[in-house]
Amino acid sequence: MAALEDNSILFAIFILTIMALLLVPYTVIRLCMAFTKKRKDLHCQCSQCLCSGKYRKSIFRRISIFLTCGNVTLMLLWVMMAVLVHYINNISRQIQPFEPFDILGLEPGASDSAVKKAYRRLSIQYHPDKNPDPEAHKYFVEFISKAYQALTDPISRENFEKHGHPDGRQGFQIGIALPVFLLTFDGGSGGFLLLGIVGICILLPLIGAVIYLSRSSKYTGNFVMHETLSTYYYLMKPSLAPSKVMDVFVKAAEFMKMPIRRSDDELLHKLFMAVRSELNMDLKNIKSEQTKFWKQHPSLVKTELLIHAHLARESASLHPTLQSDFKLMLELAPRLLEELVKIAVMPRNPHGHGWLRPAVGVLELSQCMTQAVPLSARKAITGNSEGIAQFLQLPHFTETTVKKIAPKKVRSVQELQALNAEERVKLLTEIAELSVPESRDVEFVLDMIPDIKLDISCETEGEEGIQEGDIVTLVAWITLRRRNGMVHALPHAPRYPFHKEENFWLLLADSSTNEVWISQKVTFTNEAAAISAASEAIRETKESLGASFKEIDVAAREGVKKVKGGSRLVLTKFRAPKEGSYNLTSHCLCDSWIGCDVKSALKLKILKRTRAGTRGQAVEEVAADDSIEEEEEDIQENDDYESEYSDDEGEEDDDEDNKLKTRKASYFYSVIQINAFAKEEEEEKGGRFFNGVGDDQT
Repeated sequence: MAALEDNSILFAIFILTIMALLLVPYTVIRLCMAFTKKRKDLHCQCSQCLCSGKYRKSIFRRISIFLTCGNVTLMLLWVMMAVLVHYINNISRQIQPFEPFDILGLEPGASDSAVKKAYRRLSIQYHPDKNPDPEAHKYFVEFISKAYQALTDPISRENFEKHGHPDGRQGFQIGIALPVFLLTFDGGSGGFLLLGIVGICILLPLIGAVIYLSRSSKYTGNFVMHETLSTYYYLMKPSLAPSKVMDVFVKAAEFMKMPIRRSDDELLHKLFMAVRSELNMDLKNIKSEQTKFWKQHPSLVKTELLIHAHLARESASLHPTLQSDFKLMLELAPRLLEELVKIAVMPRNPHGHGWLRPAVGVLELSQCMTQAVPLSARKAITGNSEGIAQFLQLPHFTETTVKKIAPKKVRSVQELQALNAEERVKLLTEIAELSVPESRDVEFVLDMIPDIKLDISCETEGEEGIQEGDIVTLVAWITLRRRNGMVHALPHAPRYPFHKEENFWLLLADSSTNEVWISQKVTFTNEAAAISAASEAIRETKESLGASFKEIDVAAREGVKKVKGGSRLVLTKFRAPKEGSYNLTSHCLCDSWIGCDVKSALKLKILKRTRAGTRGQAVEEVAADDSIEEEEEDIQENDDYESEYSDDEGEEDDDEDNKLKTRKASYFYSVIQINAFAKEEEEEKGGRFFNGVGDDQT
């Protein structure tokens, strides 16, 4: 029995040691990160954002932030360690070594007379004739008698004093660090033990794997249903106008599962009357358009009306029964819109190019969803292709406010930022008739609006000119500046009830052919990952060019400095197309802010192939004299793909084309997989793709 107790305590000590080796360093790291974390507010400090409640940390929210899965697991592990320590201490007290002098209450080396005297004294207290207690009898027989015998017998006493045991030198004992119940079981308990081992080691992992596979088979890595991707791929068209993107967006499978209630009919009809002007209906055939709208699936009708209620800022008047559906729609929107962008820029033609027009439309819809601005507000006005939409994202601004400042020829947010402080305060308080606190809120938001700069260049491996089939390396530095000096910040979005991160999309496209050559998602959230990716990309690029170690180190240091200063590196490669001159445009589009998108021109001239091989070759800048020149300039007007929410009369919906069929959806989803596999092969042949934030290229 003593051996089993020793094994039990060894098992507890083994488990305690393993937990301590892992738990103590992890806890120290977590505490260091918590105390060294910068306490800087990343969200907007205007009164509207503060009053929205999504950044307010109540006592329950603070508790929920602290009681995360990681923190709760950490606390439970420490509690388990405390229980193990307590258990080991109790077992250690119970398993005491045989100490005759301590049992008799004597000092080591006591004489025989002292031993006999102590034995008589304890016999009066514990002898069965004097004490009828069974525990006293057990203690007298197992401890007092054995101790007296060990100290009165000369051989036993000599063995104890030399070897610490009355029986002399003891052999080496090996224990097994296993719990007692695994070492002591009979035929009946053995079956239960076997079932427990099978259940824990085989059935439980198997059940978990089945649940995981059943869920993962329906969703992508971005938690979007595969059925949604099939639908989006089937409905995506190269000529899809920005105002028609809504018709594709609402047909997600997640929205189709939205519950339908009979009580919603009257509420949705009232909501329809409130947002009818935003539904892009033909006023000449308004009755037929309304009938056609209500003949859609009820989930599609509800989703579209809820989206327009959000854009028209009518969400506060929604009935409580629609609020849950409204929040679900807004929670799903960012993921669905991101996947819709990826499908728009997915390679569709033999050259591996995507479509520009629908991609721009999806990002414009994402901007409006974040800022709760109607699509009709993007109608171009004199001197501004974005209309009044970018002003409506400012706090306390309405259409009336925009009309008041129009005579001052402030047509964009950038022009409002360019005014000096006194002129801006005078414009906001006297002309726009905003109060001092309201003008202060506008200043807060103006300080957070990002200013994006593009620096695009092409690097080569030593040969002059770009020829057909060459691998061209494109290096783009995207620099973000804000008036408040921050790099990473959450956008001003008081009417969006969830946290929304800023994302930017770099598109290298040919506007004349509606083709996207390169697409890349860029974020400014993780600076450490951006530094690592940029440093690695620069080092590999310089090594391929044959640079020295000193040159490589200098270039890497400069790249790290740029990233810390608010820049992100996008380094990618593409194969040069056929001979000819190409007027490309680099678009950097934000999915959260309106009016922050920038564009720059890039002219490339591809020569006819005269040398063997398809190595990446030199790229020079295309000049007017037919040499290769790279030219960058901001494009403010006269772009082929400005907002087109007012010029869609020539495009009609085709109901038959928009009907979803399971067989066709499955076919087009398989095409997605084939195209992705083909592009992976092309990337492996053409070189590696790098992103400053670690995102994969679409």
